[in-house]
Amino acid sequence: MYYDLKNNSYIKNDTLKSLKFLYNTSIGRCILKILTTKFVANIYAKYMNSRLSKIKIKKFIKKNNIDMEEYEKKEYTSFNDFFIRKIKMNKRKIENGLISVCDSKLSIYEITDDLKLNIKNSVYTIEELIRDNKKYKYALVFRLCVDDYHHYVFPDDGEILKSKHIDGILHTVQPIAFKKYKVFTENDREVTFLNCKNLGEVCYIEVGAMLIGKICNENKTKFKKGEEKGHFEFGGSTVILLVNDVDINNVIIENTKNDIETIVKMGQKIGGWYY
Repeated sequence: MYYDLKNNSYIKNDTLKSLKFLYNTSIGRCILKILTTKFVANIYAKYMNSRLSKIKIKKFIKKNNIDMEEYEKKEYTSFNDFFIRKIKMNKRKIENGLISVCDSKLSIYEITDDLKLNIKNSVYTIEELIRDNKKYKYALVFRLCVDDYHHYVFPDDGEILKSKHIDGILHTVQPIAFKKYKVFTENDREVTFLNCKNLGEVCYIEVGAMLIGKICNENKTKFKKGEEKGHFEFGGSTVILLVNDVDINNVIIENTKNDIETIVKMGQKIGGWYY
């Protein structure tokens, strides 16, 4: 199930039949080994960046009920050009306190004293996730689906301390994959350490997903809250924030405990911070 934070309502979540085939059958898992490689992702990316892919745009908009009135009008040169479309400035408000950094389905997990967290019954360590032993209290997992706006922003004012790339493969970030694979430590990812005005030190992680080989980050050293950090090219993906002293909306915490993701929009308040 999904919980819509803005409308205070629950929505049924249907897993795609194609993903059930890939992850739950022996033949599907053989195909999966090919689909999760960067070689296949790069070939698919070339098609999605070509004019031939424009034919997919109208069908995609209709299938996913995308309100194009929210986005800047332009003539798209490819499907990927459409996919990374810009939203109109007045369609996302940057609210006070701790905000969602993107349109997504959000889950929040507590990190134990021994630096472990349990995501969908898979135990991750912070060292596995970011190749570092830094301490954090919460992991905020923002899972983007194909119908979400695929740009993401900074959660606070601050500066970038350091960044690094961790090479990996490209599983889907749909929950069905979590049952068999430690997706967030197997997938390709970018890790950025931030020093924030209100949040202190934050680790900001972008995780690539199936048929997406490209995470596009802006070249910045200092930033303002709500300023764009980057975007994903075609497909669904995930942003993870590792944070310390924050006051998180209890509804989101309880939803996560009950295996329910919370629908949030970029800039929407999801909690506060301690001073």
